[in-house]
Amino acid sequence: MPAFFVTATGTDIGKTFVTAGLVKILRQRRQQVAAIKPVASGYDPATAAASDAGQLLAAMGQPVTDETIAAISPWRYTAPLSPDMAAAREGRAVDYAALLAFTKAAVAQTPGVLFVEGIGGVMVPLDPTHTTLDWMAEMKLPLILVTGSYLGTISHTLTAVNAVTQRGLRLAALVVNETPGSTVAHFETAQNLAARVNTPVVTLPRDAVTGHAGFAALEALVSG
Repeated sequence: MPAFFVTATGTDIGKTFVTAGLVKILRQRRQQVAAIKPVASGYDPATAAASDAGQLLAAMGQPVTDETIAAISPWRYTAPLSPDMAAAREGRAVDYAALLAFTKAAVAQTPGVLFVEGIGGVMVPLDPTHTTLDWMAEMKLPLILVTGSYLGTISHTLTAVNAVTQRGLRLAALVVNETPGSTVAHFETAQNLAARVNTPVVTLPRDAVTGHAGFAALEALVSG
């Protein structure tokens, strides 16, 4: 079944917003869809519903419990740091081999569309020798790369695009997620990037009407 890896140019860019939005719109279309967030840092059980995994579960129409959180997000750490650093603070480590096995099993066993949400940006360290880029390269899934419209995003985005394409990965879509309060015009950012990358560029303004249209365009790409 089709599966996509959702990554970003950095942290707090909007991976979960994009992933949850895709899950919702596919469910509205009565398609089978699921999402996982295997690795998470900055996780607080007291606010599980607001966590990335909690938002994905809500989008899937599932209850947010310790069991359901663990099922889609097995590697959770308290400190809001890169996974290797967050795990080290707890005397733990990300088991990279187990992470790959978990992700591959989810891809193989999930009916319909599966979204695998990464953590942070493309090059976030998972352990002393592996990054998110290694994880994505091992999975070989088409990527949905999420970026913002903040000042500096063009350089960050082109750097991320260069990194993933050099590893032979395919970009299914580049999503320009509007950065609230940015001094840079959202659509100008999207137009600039569209002229520089060889992949469909989808814009997600915060306006409800045009934002929905953006999700519809993105849904067409992943369903087509």
